[in-house]
Amino acid sequence: MLSALALRDGEPYLAWGSPGGDQQDQWTTQFFLRHVHAGMNLQEAIDAPAWHSEHFSISFWPRTARPGVLVVESRLPPATIKELRARGHDVEVGPAWSEGRLTAASRLGSRRRAAANPRGMQGYAAGR
Repeated sequence: MLSALALRDGEPYLAWGSPGGDQQDQWTTQFFLRHVHAGMNLQEAIDAPAWHSEHFSISFWPRTARPGVLVVESRLPPATIKELRARGHDVEVGPAWSEGRLTAASRLGSRRRAAANPRGMQGYAAGR
């Protein structure tokens, strides 16, 4: 499990995480950048098409590596996939909603927000 906490003006603002696996650091970074820099709300940032690189050795047996391979969801625009290939990436297109496992919660004043991943029907967001 990878979990993270972001502060805003020195106060806790955002907590998010992903269950175990080698792609969790890639998926959590995508989420954070979409939310903070692209201005997406929590659910939009989780729902956006995701991807991962298989360039480095995986931590699970048999510890294979696939240098240059980028696995993307089929929901990425075809023009984006074409451009990635033109830049030299070995792009594998996976099924829609196949990449990313994330949950997030944020606080803005007295308001709470939460979002969960629809992929794999594994995450839920609830609040009071």
